[in-house]
Amino acid sequence: MKITFLGTGTSQGIPIIGSTHPVCLSANLKDKRLRVSVLIEWNDYTYVIDCGPDFRQQMLTANVSKIDGIIFTHEHADHTMGLDDIRPFFFRQGDISLYAHQRVFKSLEKRFDYIFETENKYPGAPNVTQIEITNNSFPLGDIDVMPIDGLHYKLQVFGFRFDRFAYLTDMKTVSDKEIDKLQNLDVLVINALRKKEHISHFNLKEALGFIKKVKPKRAYLTHISHHLGFHDDVQQKLPNNVFLAYDNLQITI
Repeated sequence: MKITFLGTGTSQGIPIIGSTHPVCLSANLKDKRLRVSVLIEWNDYTYVIDCGPDFRQQMLTANVSKIDGIIFTHEHADHTMGLDDIRPFFFRQGDISLYAHQRVFKSLEKRFDYIFETENKYPGAPNVTQIEITNNSFPLGDIDVMPIDGLHYKLQVFGFRFDRFAYLTDMKTVSDKEIDKLQNLDVLVINALRKKEHISHFNLKEALGFIKKVKPKRAYLTHISHHLGFHDDVQQKLPNNVFLAYDNLQITI
């Protein structure tokens, strides 16, 4: 299984428009972060988790020519607003499979009504197949994926476990019952927004504490804001098995 970090930034990305913060002005490419998303490939399957406003750019950079579907963690704009850019895939492949909580589909139907309407549909709009996710395992390609239920402040969000890899973002609260689903991982990806506490995201201390509970062989931090600091500085202070993810990083499991 190959994982490509398409984006590792927070909702505004890094650099933030108009910001003079030192991290936003950094020349290090590892400090430049698009909105958070990952590409997951195994055997002949290709799936994306979330498609934010940078989706088109991410697909071009990663040279992705086909996708088998998009899995949504939740409905916030930085995770969904690239949905229109599935059109090139649709024109080549046909209907695109979307996997999401029922609530997320209701949000998408409002924002992208022209995609989901069934009567008098604009001929250039893509067609999608809606596959509702509950907190039960579901088939994806030739494996079963296990949702990990959590809270993003008061909003329900899903993380996902693919065999010995798990991806969680925008988490603030995860119950012990859900943490039990994350045992015996080779790789855990978890959000770590900044050093200061935040109302709806793990900060660095909370993310590291979560990693200690789960005990993966390796962990990668994502959904990072400029307030966490320079990539190289932060990485030097992390435990040996914890890494600060960056855009276009590829790992194999």
